[in-house]
Amino acid sequence: MGADSGPGAPAAVPWRKVLYERQPFPDNYVDSRFLEELRRNIRVRQYRYWSVVRETGLIAQQVSWVAIFLTLWYYMEQGVLVPSAVLWVSMGCALLGYGLYEILGRAGVRERTRLADLQSAAIFLAFTFGFSPVLKTLTESVSTDTVYAMSAVMLLAHLVSFPYAQPSPPGSLSLNAALFGSVCLASRLPGALHTFTMLSCALLEFALWPCLLHRIREKAKWSFPWAAGLVCLGGVGGVGSLWPEGAVLLSMALLILTLLCPLLLVHLQRHKDNIHGPWDEAEIREDLSHFLD
Repeated sequence: MGADSGPGAPAAVPWRKVLYERQPFPDNYVDSRFLEELRRNIRVRQYRYWSVVRETGLIAQQVSWVAIFLTLWYYMEQGVLVPSAVLWVSMGCALLGYGLYEILGRAGVRERTRLADLQSAAIFLAFTFGFSPVLKTLTESVSTDTVYAMSAVMLLAHLVSFPYAQPSPPGSLSLNAALFGSVCLASRLPGALHTFTMLSCALLEFALWPCLLHRIREKAKWSFPWAAGLVCLGGVGGVGSLWPEGAVLLSMALLILTLLCPLLLVHLQRHKDNIHGPWDEAEIREDLSHFLD
């Protein structure tokens, strides 16, 4: 590409990068300065291995929570765990978690009062307990294999759609998928109290725990790896009590997720080659939010 040349060519005129101006150059002409504006990897983020390992702990502990939930469901379905005991333990954990949440957020501004939190908890418990007999019979006309398949798909969707970058509050798609899978599994338990206990555990694990974990990451960063590690140990131990080979597979999956995948990310980051230049689309950097008011 270049300007016309020859005896009849116009006099040398410097090319200007202007759109609405007639110039003696072809429309696709660029001069030698075109590649001078080439920039490489100007927005590439450099990762450190142990920082990435720390962040993958959030994914590992969420996978482990699913394993813990399935372990609780299996033991309740087999009659090994009494639903009333599980319910009291869950309520105790919820109170301890709420107290820790309040302690860590003491210096911040509260958006809700404690009375509002208590009312929300009471409303949820009342409605869930009242509708437990209905939820218990919700999937009676559906085959057990179909219920298990739907539960597996929903729990997988929960893990895939979970907002790991900002887990508090959990995303609506992720939370709804987890609760739907929980309802499917709870409908196969022996009684209404089992169903109520299972749904209460689901809310505690999939809705309330991410909020507490997010505050731990913000206010007590040193304790986040310990919390995630304990959850992972609980998940592996729960699966190991049912299926030792499954515990080995889960341990390997968690190790690959937390140690090997970050190493692969850091290694591949060195080979990243993004180019930027005058051919990029224009970016509006002005704040246009006032037009939406």
